[in-house]
Amino acid sequence: MRMTAAPAPQVQAAPRIAFLGLGWIGRHRMRAICDGTEVEVVGLADPSDDCLAEAAALAPEAATGRTLDDLLATRPDGVVIATPSALHAEQTIRALDAGCAVFCQKPLGRTEAEARAAVEAARRADRLLAVDLSYRGTRALQALRDQVQGGGLGRVFAMDLVFHNAYGPDKPWFYDKAQSGGGPLMDLGVHLIDSALWCLDFPRIDRIAGRICREGNPNVPEDQVEDYASASLTTDSGIAINIACSWRLHAGTEAKIEIHVHGTGGGASLTNPGGGFYDFAAHRHDGTATRELVGPPDDWGGRMAQAWARQLAVDPRFEPQAERLVDLARVIDGIYGQARAGRS
Repeated sequence: MRMTAAPAPQVQAAPRIAFLGLGWIGRHRMRAICDGTEVEVVGLADPSDDCLAEAAALAPEAATGRTLDDLLATRPDGVVIATPSALHAEQTIRALDAGCAVFCQKPLGRTEAEARAAVEAARRADRLLAVDLSYRGTRALQALRDQVQGGGLGRVFAMDLVFHNAYGPDKPWFYDKAQSGGGPLMDLGVHLIDSALWCLDFPRIDRIAGRICREGNPNVPEDQVEDYASASLTTDSGIAINIACSWRLHAGTEAKIEIHVHGTGGGASLTNPGGGFYDFAAHRHDGTATRELVGPPDDWGGRMAQAWARQLAVDPRFEPQAERLVDLARVIDGIYGQARAGRS
């Protein structure tokens, strides 16, 4: 028998959803949820009048406010959080403690401790918790995972992953460590690490080596964020995972996003043809031969948000896979720790 700390949930055709943080990403996820699922938007909150007005145009019947307290007053079934990273864990915990399911932008926490506290709150409340690890929603990454999980690549022994954003974020808080928790490792590397671990079914990581630098200098002050990070991870079965990510690198294109999986029976890759942020292709490699598995277009941006909303309608209770969010945060903590311990 399943023991729960919350009242027995019931299947709902149209969950009541509230949205906290209505910048570009918050409005995009709101639109995706509204267009792709049956929900009732009951609350909108953001400190910006302009952002609030744009979101209200999508849901004119929703109550509007500035804070999480304003949203919780609408008694939503779920809260979608798209605020600066420093607020994620605290706001997630408060929403869960109020009996709401939560869909939060990454990272769930700036540290493993923050992520663990949020997951423990979800377990305690017996409420659904998910994070917008959005690249899982791409057909290209799903194709790579199918190649790995299906055994078609033989024994996978290495993965190489890169995410270089030639622009860097346009919001000042990303560059404030107290608000963001870190630089491109926290912003972009989280997707690379999650993609690798997800494809490999979350193996234990036995060894971590990391390096960070800022404007080429590895001595990044404790209160500042890096603009380049690299790491080498080794799983308990000996698989090597190598990642690199950056802001404002001279990449020759807007972005360079690649994942290469190497196996004894073949290889597979994800690339961003055209050098943009939204189009992805996956290929299978056998010796000198290559064939496409999937290619653009692919409207993937809101799929993880839609999946959360659909699950909420069916069963809002805690999903044990949320524990993987702690594993992810632990690896990021380990990379930062190793990088700072090893700097000259």
